[in-house]
Order: sequence, then structure tokens, then C-alpha cells
Amino acid sequence: MTSRRPPFRADHVGSLLRPLYLLEAREAAKRDPGQAERLEALEDQAVREIVAMQEEIGLRGVTDGEARRGSWHMDYIYQIGGIEKIESEIKVHFHNAQGDIDFTPSALRVSDRLSLPSTIFADAFLFLKETVRQGTPKLTIPSPSMVHYRGGRAAVSTSVYPRLEDFYDDLSAVYAREIANLAGLGCTYLQLDDTSLAYLNDPEQRKMIAEQGGDPERQHEIYIGIINKALADRRDGMTITTHLCRGNFRSSWVASGSYDYVADALFNQLDVDGYFLEFDDERSGGFGPLRLLPKGHKRVVLGLITTKSGMLESRDTILRRIEAAAKFAPLDQLCLSPQCGFSSTFEGNDLSIDEQKRKLELIVSIANEVWDDA
Repeated sequence: MTSRRPPFRADHVGSLLRPLYLLEAREAAKRDPGQAERLEALEDQAVREIVAMQEEIGLRGVTDGEARRGSWHMDYIYQIGGIEKIESEIKVHFHNAQGDIDFTPSALRVSDRLSLPSTIFADAFLFLKETVRQGTPKLTIPSPSMVHYRGGRAAVSTSVYPRLEDFYDDLSAVYAREIANLAGLGCTYLQLDDTSLAYLNDPEQRKMIAEQGGDPERQHEIYIGIINKALADRRDGMTITTHLCRGNFRSSWVASGSYDYVADALFNQLDVDGYFLEFDDERSGGFGPLRLLPKGHKRVVLGLITTKSGMLESRDTILRRIEAAAKFAPLDQLCLSPQCGFSSTFEGNDLSIDEQKRKLELIVSIANEVWDDA
């Protein structure tokens, strides 16, 4: 077995349910801007509690639960220079066992050359780093592809970027600078959260790309190229992973489909150290694509524990599923986590904080049983 390193045998995607007092303070600050200072103090309190919970459970990768964010990705993307927030006309159809939820997300327009005015989430990471007493502080940010995926070419000004390739180059450069700056702050564990590479397994999502005038057959490879350019000069000792998500909003999802369509490029071209993959239900397909994982240091973190309900999984079922996955990829290259975050947006999924904790405890307990370096 290899030494302990991220991604860890027991890990998690990043976002965690916000305590009620923080949700109430956020709403109060929306109504009254004078409440901003109080909100910041309560965010600090919540992060301390969230960190302590993870350390108590025994998780080695420790996040701030994304407690300061309203959205897992847009809070980041709007801080990139050249991007403006606009009213969205796009409805995203989320699905769950009870029916569908139509969600109109915040939208963006690239109206100037992309730039990085300052290191995004720098203060949040430094607070996390100062707060963590055990384990490794882990920062999560949206993948570069999230700047392009939902709006496509129409969201990128043709007067600023007549050639989309120039936009892609600038996007990679902004992320490369951000990653270098984060490394300078002491970040050694960074995760790029991405829905596009999972969505593109779904034929309906590839149809959407075609309707936008994109290249549905190659879009995942284009995104992988953008990410690789951003990572090309990353500092030694900095672990970078990605999480592939099929949609996570109030216990609902968007896309379906196994990883077969993107697996070869994902595992053999994308230059990351680990992949957090959803495998919590039939929508995610089987473990067969794991056969394409190259032998070596790369790890797949099996998202076998759902964050979409509070029902605790059977220990024996999870052990059997790890055994099934190990038929396609070496056990030494596998880890265990929830399938997604518990609260990709501030509303959170449909479970309690206690149920969330029990799921994380189960992950740590199973990992300790399966891997002797957990």
C-alpha cells in the first residue's frame, strides 16, 4: 500500500450543510446590508464548527464546507475579470423521485478580456488553513469549463473574442495564475469541480451542445485541453483532483449516463491526481469504465454514499460495491466518498446535519476496514 496522500481513502467532495443560524443570517443580510459584518462573524463561527466536525470524525481532507458561498461555482466565476452577471433566460430541469424542479441559475457574459484581479477565495482559504488542526486543508473551485459550458459561444462576446480559441487560452492562463497564487498561500490540495465532463455522457446534453453550435463529439476533449494548460506549471507537492457531477440542487439531479463516453480521455488525458466520481445509483452506470484508469498514482474516489437523502447506506452493500469496483481498477487506486456535496447551493440537500455526519462517519469507518493506509 502507498503512503497517506490526497485524495484520501476516506474523503468528501467539499460542500456541507449550513447551520440554521447561518442561513438565517444570510437572509437577514440580503434584506439589510448593515448585517454584513454580523454575517461574516457567523460565517467564521460556522467554518470553525464545520472543521471541528470533520476532524472529530477523522477525515484527513478538511474543507470549510463552502459555508461562505451561495453557489458552489458562481461565487467564484463572477470574480474573474471580464465576466459580468446577467439575467438568465435558461431554465435547468432538475429531477428527483417526487418530480421535477425548474431552476433558473445565475448567468454570465464574457464582455472583456479575461483577467485575475486578485486571488479568488484567498481569504477563505487562509482562514481555513489557520483553523485546521488535523488533516490537510482542501479548497474547492469550479473547473475552467464551467465558465463556458452553460452559455457556450453565445455567452462570449465576439467583439472581444472573435476566435473562441483565444478565449480558451485566456481562460487557461487565468486559472494557471490562480493555481500558482493558491500554491503560494500554502494550498496543497485543490479540487476542480466540474459538471460538464459528467453531463456530456448524457446524449441530451450533447444535443444541447450541438444546438449551441458547439462540437458535441469533442467538447469534453476541448475542456480537458483547457484544464491541462492551466495545470501545466503547477507546483510540485500540490495535489489536484476533479469532481464530476450530474447536477446537485435540493436533492435533485440533471443528467444521466455512465462514464463510458468520456472515460478514455478523462483517465488518460486529463492531468489530475484523482477523480471524485458519482456511483450512488443506476443513473451513474457501472464500474466498467474504471478499466481505463492507467496503472500508477492516479486515484478514483468512489462516490458510493448518496448526499441526496438521509437514509444511511448498508455497510455490507458498500463493501460489496468496493469489491466490485476493484475488479476493474486496483484497490490501491480507489478511495471512498459521498457522491457529491451535501450543499452545492446554500439551500442544501434534503437531509439533516446529523444524517450528514453519520454518512461521513460510515465512510471513515469503511475506509479504515478496507485500506490499511486510511
